[in-house]
Amino acid sequence: MTLDSIRAARTRLAPLLSPTPLRSYRELDDVVGHAIRVHVKHENFQPTGSFKVRNGLSFMTALPDEARARGVVAATRGNHGLGIAYAGLAFGVRVSICVPLGNNPDKNAGMRALGARLIEEGRDYDESVTVAERLVRDEGATMAHSTNNAEVLAGAGTLSLEMYEQEPALDALVIAVGGGSQAVGALTVFGALRPETKVYGVQAAGASAAHDAWHARRPVQIERAATFADGLATRSTYEMTFPSLLQGLAGFITVTDAEIAEAMRVLVRTTHSMVEPAGAAGLAGLLRLAPSLTGQRVGIVLSGANVDSVTLQRVLTGEL
Repeated sequence: MTLDSIRAARTRLAPLLSPTPLRSYRELDDVVGHAIRVHVKHENFQPTGSFKVRNGLSFMTALPDEARARGVVAATRGNHGLGIAYAGLAFGVRVSICVPLGNNPDKNAGMRALGARLIEEGRDYDESVTVAERLVRDEGATMAHSTNNAEVLAGAGTLSLEMYEQEPALDALVIAVGGGSQAVGALTVFGALRPETKVYGVQAAGASAAHDAWHARRPVQIERAATFADGLATRSTYEMTFPSLLQGLAGFITVTDAEIAEAMRVLVRTTHSMVEPAGAAGLAGLLRLAPSLTGQRVGIVLSGANVDSVTLQRVLTGEL
């Protein structure tokens, strides 16, 4: 990914998406403490409830007509699929989405409502990718991989470009990592426009492949992704993001599901907006990193709002 490719994606997306707000909340600053000024990027306000609508539209707007005619296949735990389905509906492209068994029912319903064919197979995201690859072979459709695709990554990078334009003096960003598209976008944009801004990665402790790989300085694959943050539930690193994460991140930590749930409660109370577990991981990481970021201007991304009602109730009642 390059800054030029991100700017090109932003040009393609401009008629289709409005910029999302970057806001500060004094009450949130008080919770974080250490004289930190928190800047919150509200990707939970996107039309699909997630930043991944950027990825889907960037992919689809760059896809040649002959590939659109053959259809598109993707694997997802939800938000990537919602983004691809939204883009498919906008451009009249047939979309098939592969999700694991037991996937978030609300996200499944949302993808179906956008006209996607849903295939439920596999125990987790990684196995759903294998199902999607089979459909590509059998049906001749084009794969829209959630991470290993240059146009998908460029779409993710547009959110960091907006953040830079809205607040160019950020000292640090704390970014949740599943596949790594958000973090690589931040590294690309701020590396080119404000290299002194440090980017920190945060991953769920129960799905820590990228974190473990970053510290081991080599790719890692784990057997199980055990976290309620389905947007972070990946078991491996990815060839198009791991090298950038390895070279660019200033630090990489994990947070527990309990810490993510507490961050969700804080965000509901201080920003009065909905956030899903993966969308709260950045704040959970910032709360852990705060003593080392004293006095700084720090950006976090509320990457999505798509939490099902059962999980939300368990979070708000303190069960999680």
